[in-house]
Order: sequence, then structure tokens, then C-alpha cells
Amino acid sequence: MDGLLEGKCVVVGVCGGIAAYKAVDVVSRLKKHKAEVHVIMTESAVKFVAPLTFQSISGNPVTSDMFSEPKKWNVEHISLARKADIMVIAPATANILGKVCAGIADDMLSTTIMATNAPVLFVPAMNHAMYENAIVQQNISKLGSLGYLFMEPDTGLMAAEGEYGKGRLPEPQAIVERILREVGRAKDMEGKRVLVTAGPTREPIDPVRFISNHSSGKMGYAIAEAAIKRGARVDLITGPVSIPKPQLANVINVNTAEEMHKAVFERYQQQDVLIMVAAVADYRCKNIEGRKIKKAGESLTLELVKNPDIAADLGKVKGDRILVGFGAETHDLEKNAVLKLNSKNMDIIAANDVTQDGAGFGTDTNIVKLFKRDGSVVELPKMSKREVAESILNEIVKILSEKK
Repeated sequence: MDGLLEGKCVVVGVCGGIAAYKAVDVVSRLKKHKAEVHVIMTESAVKFVAPLTFQSISGNPVTSDMFSEPKKWNVEHISLARKADIMVIAPATANILGKVCAGIADDMLSTTIMATNAPVLFVPAMNHAMYENAIVQQNISKLGSLGYLFMEPDTGLMAAEGEYGKGRLPEPQAIVERILREVGRAKDMEGKRVLVTAGPTREPIDPVRFISNHSSGKMGYAIAEAAIKRGARVDLITGPVSIPKPQLANVINVNTAEEMHKAVFERYQQQDVLIMVAAVADYRCKNIEGRKIKKAGESLTLELVKNPDIAADLGKVKGDRILVGFGAETHDLEKNAVLKLNSKNMDIIAANDVTQDGAGFGTDTNIVKLFKRDGSVVELPKMSKREVAESILNEIVKILSEKK
């Protein structure tokens, strides 16, 4: 995994709750991004997860007792407070929220929070009734107004109580991605214009039916978000999806392949990088019925005509721009990827076998091979789509630096 947090110090505060076990995965993921990680546990937290677990994964001593002998001559809570680039409290209980809101510092974690000038990100996790309690909500509101950062808990089945509601700790991947957005790698795409296409297209058959595919838009949106984090100005041309739009992106909504083609070619000349992630329908109906087709007979014949190939058309006019494409394959992955790379004049094509478990449409992960113009291949293991996005942008940044 790339060192997106190399040189950064993350102090993880773990409070006493059943979700404390998820913090182990958070620390592991931070280490894979090459962060320096220090863990502070409350007295209650050590009853859920042994400190040795966090020590083994973080590679640093775990602090829980404010009055234990410091590992260095520095007063320890001051040392960690100064060292931190960010503090992340996960899970954050109602207790720690109340303490900090009231200015109480009576253990190592609350004292370090009070002493740091680094951003502090609270990730609450508790019973849904506790989370919805007016006092807890008031504390969250007050802390937010004072500049503390928050992630909302997920809604789902409570691990301990078996009840359903809002209060679950977000998945470790989401927590790490938020940390990356706050303190990740320097903005190495500052000032660059990036156009991303995402999602499926829909080709109407009649007023109520259409031809489409299983694309969720997650991969394209992850690339757009990652590029924004690196300082790029992003135009996101998206087909119909049901996921949140990336903040700060200029979002252009389209439905059909022809609409997407038109939107791309209205904007491509202003771009430095063109990343074609959308799963564009290859064909559309020659004749679209104006009224709903009624069921009649045992079969229905539709005459289809070919849609414009957006990536191929860009390849003819891209000039000095970087063109990246995606290839969802079910067989002959390398052969098909190299063919597309060359025939469409791409600089990189990200190819994946959508029949593999954890790859392809609708998943939160992907397994991708990056085929490059110079003949090299970068083979990525199974990873989150945000991590795949970062890896693709790393290759794009290399090409941009070579053009200087």
C-alpha cells in the first residue's frame, strides 16, 4: 500500500465500548499507509481489547495510565499532544464527549485532547438511544462549534444489544479515508484540471424501460474524491447513481451515452487529465417507443445501433492530455486491455476481471491491473476502491512530472 500518511503522526484514542475491536483494524490500515501511530486507551477500553494487541500492530507502547512511568523524559500527554498531526477518537463514547465538552481532563486521553493543537476527530459509537439523547447531541453540537471534527455513526444492528438504530462505528476503511482527507499526502495535483466519467448510462426503450448495467459509480466517485483531495479541480460527468456526490466536484448529470459524449466534448479541451470510468452502454435502441410497450407474444425484438465510443474519440484529439480508461473484463483480460490501450491511444488502462470475488460492479473493493503506455504493468492486490483510486493517481502524477 502507498505511504499516503508517511511522515504523519496519528494518535488514536480508544474508549470503552464493544466497537473498540474495530479500532484494531483502523490502526492496522494506518500503518499500511506508513503513518506513525500511537494509541491511548481509557481504563474501560482495556477491558474490551488488550493493550498488547494495539502495541503489536502500532509498533509503539500503548498508553492508558496517566501516572505510569513515561517512556521518555517528556511529560507523556504533552509529548503525544505536540507530536500528533491528528487525533482520532474511535470509538468515542458519550463519556469522553461529555468530559471534553465540560473541560474535564482526568485521564490520559482527555488530558491529551485538551493539550493538543492538532485536529481532533471524534467517531462516536454507542447505543442508539444514548446517541439520540438530547445531552449527547448538545455536547456534539457544542464541540463541533468549537472546531472539533465528527463522523456520524452508521445505522444498523447494535452488536451488544441486538437493537437496530443509529450508533454503530463506521467501518475502519471509512475512518481511515476521512483521516486521509484531513492530513493525507501533500496536494501533488494542485491546479490540475481533471475530468472523470462515472456510473452507468441508460438507453431508453420506451418511457418506463431502459438498457443499462450494474455500475454503481463507486470507482469513478472514489477517483474524483481522491483527485480533489490532492488539489485538482474536478469535473465529474455521472450517469444515474444512488451514492453521495463528492463535495467540491463540478457534477454534470447525464443519462445516455450520447449525453455523456456531448458533455465530455464540451469540456475536454480545458482538462489536463481525462479519466473514463463510466460503464457506457455500447448500443442504444434505434427506435424509442413513445408509449409503454405492452406485453404481446412470446418474444420481443429490439433493433440496436452502436453508441459513440467516448474514449476512442478522445484518443484521436487528446493532444498532450493524459487519457486513462477502464476495462471491465470476464476473460482474456491482458489481451483485451492492451488492445484497448493501443487502439484508443490511452496512457493507462485499469483492467479488472469482474468475475473475481471482491472486484467489479457494486463492491467496495476492486482488484485491478494497470497497463501503461510504456509496456509496464502495475498489479494491485484486492483493496478498497479509494485505495485503487490513489494508486491510479500516483501513476498519473508520475506522468505529469515527466511532462514538466
